Amino acid sequence: MTASPDPCDAGLPAQRVHLPFEAGPHRMTMGLLAVPEAAWFEIDARYPDDMAERRRLLAERHGEVFAALPVSDSARREALVMVAANLTTAVPEWFRREDHLLRNRLTGEGWDLAAPPCDSLELAGRLVQEDLCLIQPADGGPVFTAAVLCFPSRWRLHEKIGRTLAAVHGPVPLYADALAAPVDRFMARIGAGHIVVRRNWSVVDDPALFQPEGHGRGDLNAAITPDNAGTTLFLRVERQTLRRLPETGAVLFGIRVHVYPLAVAVRDTAAASRLAAALRALPADLARYKSLLTFRAALLTWLDRRGS
Repeated sequence: MTASPDPCDAGLPAQRVHLPFEAGPHRMTMGLLAVPEAAWFEIDARYPDDMAERRRLLAERHGEVFAALPVSDSARREALVMVAANLTTAVPEWFRREDHLLRNRLTGEGWDLAAPPCDSLELAGRLVQEDLCLIQPADGGPVFTAAVLCFPSRWRLHEKIGRTLAAVHGPVPLYADALAAPVDRFMARIGAGHIVVRRNWSVVDDPALFQPEGHGRGDLNAAITPDNAGTTLFLRVERQTLRRLPETGAVLFGIRVHVYPLAVAVRDTAAASRLAAALRALPADLARYKSLLTFRAALLTWLDRRGS
């Protein structure tokens, strides 16, 4: 293996800043948009650092970031085939197929797809910045059956694996009433030829990608003030993709995590005003679940100053 090239030399684009929050009444919806094959995954200048952190976590905390049920065996193999095919087609300048060997120019790695050195889903997760989860149909509703999850947003993989989506999202306020049924229906009907994307957002006081805990905090963080909120708080956005695997019928759920210093993400008055309005419209239970109450007052004052 060779050292990773400079991302600028590799022609990697700058990290995109996603701003999915909107002013107006809070709406608990799926918010799905169709995307083309070439936009399934996001690869950007963060790739070398993100993949280095992924390799570290898989080496040091494997049991926390990878899990798979036997029922997902075929789906995990199919996921690797689909991911590899997409990369060699969408970004052939970075990924090249030579018979069974997949070469990754961005890391200098070569992988034998016919005899992977690790689990197929894990290998797929070593190729892209997205975490990858498998969801499979079952009598009681779609079930979470496997994942390479290096960058969780305050949840633990071992607590969710093997559960239905309704149970996985059980702690999320409003999910059972507003989203459980629509999500299950969507999982049943999504066609194999479609890729859809949705985005989640929150504001956090920790920039770490690996965050297995932290929901429901209510203690005041006095270190965050209206004067320093822009540099001590971070916008955390998940760009989530869903795609049916045609052979097994499983749905591959991708989660690309973006973390930006708040002052970098919220650069203009319009964005600051939209985020402030979205925070004020957020139901109290959801704000508490996202641990926003620990710094909400300081954050809103900072946003109001920036938005005026």
